[in-house]
Amino acid sequence: MFAGISSDPSNHDANRPELYEEVRLHRNAREREKYDNMADLYAVINTLQCLEKAYIKDLVKHKEYTASCSKLLVQYKAGFKQVEGDEFPTVDVFMRKCKLDCPAALERIKEDRPITIKDDKGNTSKCIADIVSLFITIMDKLRLEIRAMDEIHPDLRELMETLKRLSILPADFEGKNKVNEWLITLGGMQASDELSDDQVRQMLFDLESAYNDFNRVLHSA
Repeated sequence: MFAGISSDPSNHDANRPELYEEVRLHRNAREREKYDNMADLYAVINTLQCLEKAYIKDLVKHKEYTASCSKLLVQYKAGFKQVEGDEFPTVDVFMRKCKLDCPAALERIKEDRPITIKDDKGNTSKCIADIVSLFITIMDKLRLEIRAMDEIHPDLRELMETLKRLSILPADFEGKNKVNEWLITLGGMQASDELSDDQVRQMLFDLESAYNDFNRVLHSA
């Protein structure tokens, strides 16, 4: 009765190749970068939410939580700067438009500190958070080719002073020696002098090693 018309829907789909084409969110490099930045920020916020829930359930140690939360908050700030604008003027708008239900992460973002840090009196948790933030800030500057002495030295000096205040670090903590060596190097430069490519590479290596050593100390505490 219906000759020439197949009841198999796959036969109809075969005549519509557009159904098999990959759906692209972006049409050019700028749009692709936009969606990549949004995905990065989404992941950071979601990870922060998971960390908060893990801490509430006592699944992560106090010091590990403080260090991880501090790092995620630094990453959040960097990530939000990449998407901030008319479409996403605030993180609340971003989370609402992306249907991201992370109330604990949002509260942490708005307080801008781990839940373990109650004040600014230089306690252990505050020192840990500051050290994590300074390590990441300095390494990010170097990766962004910010290498002038007067742009690196203040953060490096503050990192050294904060490391000295943290009593849980062993006396022979190698990270302090590496930071101090670079302080001496920078101290012998003029304010406008810049680190060479080799120096930047070595400094990044030393700081990453020191940062990893620092995290190992926290996890063993």
